[in-house]
Amino acid sequence: MIRCVVGLGNPGPEYENTRHNIGFRVVDLLINHNAVKWKKRWWQNYWLAQCEAPIKFICCKPATYMNLSGKAIYKIVKKYRLNSNELLVVYDDVHLPLGKLRVRAAGSSGGHNGLQSIINYLGTNEIPRLRLGIGEGNENRIEHVLGNFENKETESVEKMTKKAIEAIDLLISKPWDKAIQQINTF
Repeated sequence: MIRCVVGLGNPGPEYENTRHNIGFRVVDLLINHNAVKWKKRWWQNYWLAQCEAPIKFICCKPATYMNLSGKAIYKIVKKYRLNSNELLVVYDDVHLPLGKLRVRAAGSSGGHNGLQSIINYLGTNEIPRLRLGIGEGNENRIEHVLGNFENKETESVEKMTKKAIEAIDLLISKPWDKAIQQINTF
């Protein structure tokens, strides 16, 4: 059962609308959808929100940069006594076409530094994840992921974020097998 939804991204206004921050964008929408607000205390390196619907769960955004996400997530896991399989990490994936969603229960990081940081800190790759396709872009991968979505991509991104919210609701409220079948056909 998923008890914590983690969105990955980079803090700061200069990264707000980048492809790399699509995980932040989705959990922000999830928070708005559940009519709650983010909380952050000065000593924490994450933002946290508690939601009640469809069941009680927490949302988290690391306040560290993407490549250090594991540090914040490790603190959340310890504080709330979570198992790694009770997390759902939501993040961008250049290996999926723009707008595609994929869910996995475990596996390698696929080269994603934020997910790799979480795997390293938790000592396991058995971490459920929702991958959001941002496309491969051009040959400069860093420029692509840290770039903003283009105007022509806006509609696809909006559809994908709405589907991601639906996917999270399914993963929280339904048996994993049934939720995955439904999501991977979106």
